[in-house]
Amino acid sequence: MTTFQGVIPPVVTPLTAEGELDKASYQRSIDRMIDAGVDGLFILGSSSEVVFSTDTRRKEIVEAAMQAVAGRVPVFVGCIDTETNRVIEHAKVAQELGAAALVATAPFYALGGVAEIERHFRLIHEAVPQLPLFAYDIPVCVHVKLPNDLLLRLGQEGVLAGVKDSSNDDVSFRFLIDANNKAGHPLTLLTGQEVVVDGAYMAGADGSVPGLANVEPTGYVRMWKAAQAGDWATVKAEQDTLADLMRIVLVTRGVQGFGAGVGAFKTALALLGVFDTNQMPNPVRPLQGENVEAIAEVLREVGLPLARSAEEVSAATNWEK
Repeated sequence: MTTFQGVIPPVVTPLTAEGELDKASYQRSIDRMIDAGVDGLFILGSSSEVVFSTDTRRKEIVEAAMQAVAGRVPVFVGCIDTETNRVIEHAKVAQELGAAALVATAPFYALGGVAEIERHFRLIHEAVPQLPLFAYDIPVCVHVKLPNDLLLRLGQEGVLAGVKDSSNDDVSFRFLIDANNKAGHPLTLLTGQEVVVDGAYMAGADGSVPGLANVEPTGYVRMWKAAQAGDWATVKAEQDTLADLMRIVLVTRGVQGFGAGVGAFKTALALLGVFDTNQMPNPVRPLQGENVEAIAEVLREVGLPLARSAEEVSAATNWEK
């Protein structure tokens, strides 16, 4: 099994104004993060619009990512779906396309208990035993918090290679880190946070999966390197700047959820000249007007140079698409 650690951003998926995959913007974004020194990339997670994508679009995204990465860093592929058999189908496609690791949530919609969740992960591992399997703990989307004792047991048995924790429960994550260390570190533990990555590193996390690293990868790379060196003053300074930048998800009005979060990431990337548009998947509309300008102001305040104006970004999208 490959050992994974460091900064592994969940890659935001750019779309054209017509809603197609924008491969040129995708290449620019991936190159920018790899050039910044990230340690891997996570394709088809929440930030990558996995649940907004048809099977055909999912395959297109993974193929484009593999071509863009060209073996420079390991690629995690999300196999996220409502039930086990569909997850296994996605996992087999990911394996065929060259994934280095698989990522799966608990099943959702037909909600089960802990026994069903455990069997879900076991069946995925049995179907694709060649690839490391990471559990994606994101209760806000799947309506269940993965129990630490279950995660640890599956790690000790070799079913799970690690956990991507997006639970926003930092106390539980700290307990998982401590229990994992006492058990001999069977799990690679990655925080999905953007704002308190410094605390996760101090607790002993193996890395981070921050969506904001699409917008500013260099700060997260510097923070990881400083943590590895035990330079906690630098870790805090980098996190302070990144926390300030994360205000892009808070300054908009009239939007919420995916439209405010990933919508802000896409808008920032368009303002920085990385994406051609900030187009969103249906039924989410792209940010426009005053909301784009509010994000532009945050970028200016933290010192990121804009390549395009708010007006240019607003004009580049198809608001009705």
